[in-house]
Amino acid sequence: MLVTKREVTLGLGAAMLLPACTARADAEAGQARADLYDCEGCEAALEGAPAALRSRTTLGGASEPGERMLLMGRVLRPDGRTPAPGVVVYAHHTNAAGLYAGGHRGATWSARHGRLRGWVVSAADGGYAFDTIKPAPYPDRSMPAHVHLYIAEPGRRPYYIDDVVFAGEFRVDDSYRRRMPLRGGNGIVPVIRRGEVWHVRRDIILERHPA
Repeated sequence: MLVTKREVTLGLGAAMLLPACTARADAEAGQARADLYDCEGCEAALEGAPAALRSRTTLGGASEPGERMLLMGRVLRPDGRTPAPGVVVYAHHTNAAGLYAGGHRGATWSARHGRLRGWVVSAADGGYAFDTIKPAPYPDRSMPAHVHLYIAEPGRRPYYIDDVVFAGEFRVDDSYRRRMPLRGGNGIVPVIRRGEVWHVRRDIILERHPA
């Protein structure tokens, strides 16, 4: 399935985040979260995106150092069951050294997010996939390894959801789990080794939007 950039409306937003507990309470109550559009970097969701998108793309090619990883899942409507086609998912993450490196210096968000970034659009069944490498934690070990995800629904301003983090790995413990705001569903996912590739499934539940 192909979608052009013009078919998705971008919005800008930058503000301090509300506490995670507030976002979690909104999610559990089935309400639009108060900070839905207040996110640093949401304008990056389509900066530099190809004119046409597919449901599967490669962030880190065969020459990229690191262990191979397939991040995949389905995009679902807020009911958590109905597939949501035509939704752009933007992902970026650190390299095998824990750095956002190698981005294009002529583009603001490419420079900040590094070369391991890219876009897909959900298929008719909501499916999406990124072929990449397994990211590493930041060198200062301040956060677990993670993949950032941003969502751009047709006709809506973009927003971010909980990072993909790997269950049972560095700093992803019960304390971390309790602090997760549950933006876009649960971002803590198991990592399964299949041959030479780590497989990670992160289903995305679209957020409710303010009236």
